[in-house]
Amino acid sequence: MTYCLRPWTAAVLAALASAGAHAAGDPIRGARVFGACASCHSIEPGEQMTGPSLARIWNRSAGSVAGFERYSDALKRSGVVWTEANLDKWLAGPGKFIPGTGMSFPGLPARRDREDVAAFLRAASEGKAPNLSGSSGGAMMTGRKRPNLRQAPPEGQVTSIEYCHDTYTLRTAAGTTDKVWEYNLRLKTDSSRYGPAPGKPVIIGAGMQGDRASVVFASPEEIGSFIKQCR
Repeated sequence: MTYCLRPWTAAVLAALASAGAHAAGDPIRGARVFGACASCHSIEPGEQMTGPSLARIWNRSAGSVAGFERYSDALKRSGVVWTEANLDKWLAGPGKFIPGTGMSFPGLPARRDREDVAAFLRAASEGKAPNLSGSSGGAMMTGRKRPNLRQAPPEGQVTSIEYCHDTYTLRTAAGTTDKVWEYNLRLKTDSSRYGPAPGKPVIIGAGMQGDRASVVFASPEEIGSFIKQCR
């Protein structure tokens, strides 16, 4: 026997199919896959990194996170809303979905990975992000935690910087002195809650041979006044 579907019945079935599609994504596995995104994105509200916070991305217009200033014009003009379907297209290849975007991520080729990341981001938007702190990888799975530079040990607290010819001489609160070639020293700022206290820059080592370093200041105004020329 064949039954005809009433319009409202078809609508109910469509809604159930949509719910089933969402259920297909695994937010716990998605949290692990999100590790590939965690170096640039946080799911903490208001925590901007290379990319914007994804804390409440679900059903949000692209390019609209308050406090994030680095959106491309292409993304802001796209008119895209972050639904499951649009996130799938974006995660498959940002540059193909929105040409001109500044996001260099090549994409996730596996559909299952994209579905799981979308499920994770939806859960995070609803305040239901899975807690993987007890599993391998811990909090790194759901968002990279930057070091709190206000808690830097004395050997990381820069007390003076002198520039002479092509060399920066850095002295720390621990009494150590480091000499760094000018080309190997980066001067950065971090105005977030993880940044150094005003007037108390922090040095962070870098480079395969430990021959490079970054000095992080609380604001750009501090850089010029803090660095002294040799006599």
